[in-house]
Amino acid sequence: MWSMLGKMMLLLLLVLPCTVMIFDNDKVAVYAQEGDSVEGEDDEDTVVENEDVGDDADQAVTEKEKEEEEESTEEEQQLKPSPDADAVMLFTKPVGTTDLPAGQTIRFLVGFTNKGEKTFTVQSLECSFRYPQDYNFFIQNYTTAQYNQEVSSRKQATFEYGFTPNEGFAGRPFGLSILLNYKDEEGNSFMSAVFNETVNIVEPDEGLDGETFFLYVFLAAIAVLLLVGAQQVLASFGKKHRSKKSHHQPVEMGTQNTDVDYDWIPKETLERDLNRSPGRSPKQSPRQRKSKRNAGSGEE
Repeated sequence: MWSMLGKMMLLLLLVLPCTVMIFDNDKVAVYAQEGDSVEGEDDEDTVVENEDVGDDADQAVTEKEKEEEEESTEEEQQLKPSPDADAVMLFTKPVGTTDLPAGQTIRFLVGFTNKGEKTFTVQSLECSFRYPQDYNFFIQNYTTAQYNQEVSSRKQATFEYGFTPNEGFAGRPFGLSILLNYKDEEGNSFMSAVFNETVNIVEPDEGLDGETFFLYVFLAAIAVLLLVGAQQVLASFGKKHRSKKSHHQPVEMGTQNTDVDYDWIPKETLERDLNRSPGRSPKQSPRQRKSKRNAGSGEE
């Protein structure tokens, strides 16, 4: 009885996992089929959406073409100078050069001449830095000067303008564009490019700057130190030379030898010569000393 129950339990334990695995596989297969259908539906949706995107892209392309056409028409309709007017430009600071110092105010004059019969009104002047390889690319725009001055027929007018290049532009070339805007009596607008060339932005020449000043001070200090050192060396060398001379110079000791024989010299000559020598006491011959000693002993 118990053995039969044990066998049944063992059989159930073996069969139950197999049945569970079979049912799970079936569900997975069903899920996979349903997922395939869903993916297909998604693909259809995406196809539809892609078609919509294509229409939008076509519309964007057409809009871009329209914009390009408008830009081209604007370029064709760009303002041009009037044949009855003439404009020239002259740099006043700096003079006679296109090397403009960075960080300093640049000034120039624009001369406008009305050669026609109509009156022109000079409206404004524009100044800008452009990329030297492509003047359509702006680097820096300066403030537009407003004049609104009328120039009658056969008259001239002069306008001044100034700007300051950025110090960071030093050492590079830029395209300088100066445009003068004006109109005639009928309201027709014109534009003259009074200057449209490449200029060089250079570092300002301020003469003696701080770095140069300190360099000169440093060189002067080095020169002073060298002079002081040379003087010390020469002074020490002179002291050594003088000490050597004083060490080797013979010293006069005088005649201290008293064993000289004066017997052959006459007494009168010897006494006369000794009495003539200044600062010296007359010396006596040995005979005189002996006679004086004998006389002294006799008196005693």
